Amino acid sequence: MQPQPPVPAQPFSEPEWVEGELVRNMMRNAPAIQIAAVVVVPMMFAVLWGHVPLAALGAWAGAALLVTGLQLSLTYWHARHLKQADTATQLRFMARFGFNWPLSGFTWGAVGFLHFDRTPLATQFLCWLIIAVGGSLAVTSLSFCRKPMRGYAHALALTSVGVILWRIVVDLHFHATGFHYGMLLLTLIYWILLLQAGQTFHETHRSFVELQYRNDRLIESLTRQNQLALDAVAEKNLFLAVAAHDTRQPVHALGLYADWLSREPELVAEIAPKILESTKAVNAMFDLLFDLGRLEAGQTRMHIETVDIARLLGDMELQYRPQLQAKGLQLRMRSRPGQVLSDRIYLRRILSNLLGNALKYTASGGVLVAARPTARGIRIEVWDTGIGIAGEHLGEIFREFYKVPNHPGTEDGFGLGLAVVSRLAQRLGHELSVKSRPGRGTVFTLTLLRGGAFSAHPPSMP
Repeated sequence: MQPQPPVPAQPFSEPEWVEGELVRNMMRNAPAIQIAAVVVVPMMFAVLWGHVPLAALGAWAGAALLVTGLQLSLTYWHARHLKQADTATQLRFMARFGFNWPLSGFTWGAVGFLHFDRTPLATQFLCWLIIAVGGSLAVTSLSFCRKPMRGYAHALALTSVGVILWRIVVDLHFHATGFHYGMLLLTLIYWILLLQAGQTFHETHRSFVELQYRNDRLIESLTRQNQLALDAVAEKNLFLAVAAHDTRQPVHALGLYADWLSREPELVAEIAPKILESTKAVNAMFDLLFDLGRLEAGQTRMHIETVDIARLLGDMELQYRPQLQAKGLQLRMRSRPGQVLSDRIYLRRILSNLLGNALKYTASGGVLVAARPTARGIRIEVWDTGIGIAGEHLGEIFREFYKVPNHPGTEDGFGLGLAVVSRLAQRLGHELSVKSRPGRGTVFTLTLLRGGAFSAHPPSMP
């Protein structure tokens, strides 16, 4: 059994792909019937030898062999160059060379001019039998494709009917016997049966190829889904492993400080702040994990209202200016009047996280927060002059627990802040993007669409 080619990932519809595959299958099975035709032509020549003019018999045999040879050469060329070609090539091949099969049917039907009512009955019977059996086998072979199959059947039957009618009308001037009309009736019945058999075979072949197409599509879909499931499991395993690792550090520090305090209680003033710092780190870790869990489960309730952007940024300036000044950094706020539909608390949390990151990763220079109206809504940009992020990491920084390798400042973080920011932005329907140049700084852009694009459904895990 010949291996079937895989379903190609290209823009062909199912009917087109099926037609192309039927052409391929027909050409794969064509050599057997064509070689049989090469053998039968000399047999027919031998049967008619001595009963018909030699010149006419030789002309017919030469024409039949020529047509069969042309088909064999096409079959060989297709097997050598087009066997694995795509659907479009298969369809073009059939459109260009499909005339060969009706021509073959005409050639075999035309032999009736030599033998019908001109040779002994036994010879006529043997010739009609050869034509009927050969025609049936040819239609079976061609039944993969409806058009060449029907073309061959019509050409064979019409030519045979024409031979009989020529004898009845032209030669006998309607003074024919029951034998002639009987042969005409049998030929018409054979024609109908030939078409019905060809159609039945064609529908069987088509159903098989359609089933193959759908099975391949199903396998392809299941393979993709299985890979997605494996990726999700790997992602969750990594999530748990990193969460356990990052949680262990402050918890372990708490144990060490507690043991130290139990042995040297007089150092409580020195150790207590460290214990408090480790406790805050653990709480911050769990807060971020809970936030992510609620966002993924769709349990975060949004209170959508009109938010005055200039006022929101003014409040945040009061909160962050002292922190940046303490680090020797400048903070500039630029905002034009504007309002947007959002959740005030979560929007502030998104901006606070972005400002916190800018503060954390900027050693000199400053931070600029700019808000301005655009055709789509209000765009808020958070610029910093920090260490920047390499381009290959920009697509990963919104993943849970992702920390840019060899990036100063990431060792004391959890890699969850930007993941929460991304989920909140998606939940609120705000667009979030980032651009960065290593050594020059980073800009996060949050676009708040006009009219609000609040999503009632939580985003899926990436």
